[in-house]
Amino acid sequence: MIPVKGYKGQKVAVLGLGRSGLATAAALRAGGAEPLLWDDSPEARARAEAEGFACTDLTRQGVLEGAACLVTSPGIPHLYPQPNRVIARALELGVPVDNDIGLFFRSFGSADWDDFETPPKVVCVTGSNGKSTTTALIHHILQVAGRPTQMAGNIGKGVLSIDPPRDGEVVVLELSSYQTDLARALTPDVAVFTNLSPDHLDRHAGMGGYFAAKRRLFAEGGPDRAVVGVDEVEGRFMANQLAMGPGDDRVIRISSGQKLEGFGWSVFARKGFLAEWRRGKQVASIDLRGVAGLPGAHNHQNACAAYAACRALGVAPKLIEGAFHSFAGLPHRSQLVGEKGGVRFINDSKATNVDSAAKALQAFPRIRWIAGGMGKDGGLKGIGPFLDSVVKAYLIGHSARDFALQIGDTPHEICETMARAVARAAAEAESGDVVLLAPAAASFDQYPNFEKRGDDFTAQVKALIGALIG
Repeated sequence: MIPVKGYKGQKVAVLGLGRSGLATAAALRAGGAEPLLWDDSPEARARAEAEGFACTDLTRQGVLEGAACLVTSPGIPHLYPQPNRVIARALELGVPVDNDIGLFFRSFGSADWDDFETPPKVVCVTGSNGKSTTTALIHHILQVAGRPTQMAGNIGKGVLSIDPPRDGEVVVLELSSYQTDLARALTPDVAVFTNLSPDHLDRHAGMGGYFAAKRRLFAEGGPDRAVVGVDEVEGRFMANQLAMGPGDDRVIRISSGQKLEGFGWSVFARKGFLAEWRRGKQVASIDLRGVAGLPGAHNHQNACAAYAACRALGVAPKLIEGAFHSFAGLPHRSQLVGEKGGVRFINDSKATNVDSAAKALQAFPRIRWIAGGMGKDGGLKGIGPFLDSVVKAYLIGHSARDFALQIGDTPHEICETMARAVARAAAEAESGDVVLLAPAAASFDQYPNFEKRGDDFTAQVKALIGALIG
């Protein structure tokens, strides 16, 4: 645990009692603060009380007036489409609003560091797609390289639940736009921006607000090294703002698909090969085509981001290359869950928007595509150019019929349920086909989250394969 500093003897309100909220409450108490906990859910309050916390209704008149700070969970709106009523009251009173990420950065350092040979470092990864894979890959590379490391944030543990850092340790954090938007302290040593595509637009009042939330990690954080994906104009703009000129190697530009040879430091992948360039010369190259855990151009972009971050930390190219080959990938992200008769079954349930689904569709030549769920704004707008590899689509969930209208002449079938979609796709698949779950939609119509949706796909596949074997 990282005890929270700066609030000893003071009352700190905590709104939202999920994983991060309970971890925050424990870290505040460990730092000598008095946490005032609240969640609108009776079940969440019961869990908190079972862990020894008392709950205080923060909606009651006068409760927030004595608080030194209000710490809110990421899923609770603080500005758009409208602030939660507790947060709105804190804003009226001038009570500082923060989140666990802000508390982490103000509390991470300690007096123990004076005895360390190498101070601990923090790497933060943000962006629209690929954050989790990039974060996990950096963590994996550091483990292979023998560097002490922990992973937390939007993946794994809550940031305040990690162990106090050891000499030379690297903490790798995945941060969503909800987390970067509100944190009052952001001071990573290395910050990574993967890419940008429309997502969470209601929470940020459009693309401008969404990009601004991501950009805070770099503009306010002032990282020693910034790894910036420049395949979209927003990334190119941010790299331009951070660098003093094209030769400034404090900014490492990354790309999947374009050469970046005219910069002080760049890493890019083209035709399956990753290349590192410094000051006009190529210094390393890795063949990514045989890396099973990183299929497709979108994963090659993730590989470039992780490679650049680890090079910024001093890890040698050969060590990184070896770690690529031992990386198994993450559940629900281009995850191979089974194979039978030359047909592979791939779980990419995390592909919850059109951009991430499009990347998955580019990774394989012949696809039986399972898509659908709770469609987002725009539905499948923009997916057309990526449907050439789709032999047939099997559509599920709330948006199945809307999606059917949006994919043009692509053969399709309305399946509604995951069980039927998997069964129909498997029955029609031929050797060399890939049955791919890449929903391009949220899961909330049929599942509590994308993980449960991916688990259902995996269970259906394993049951089917078992039946075929039996």
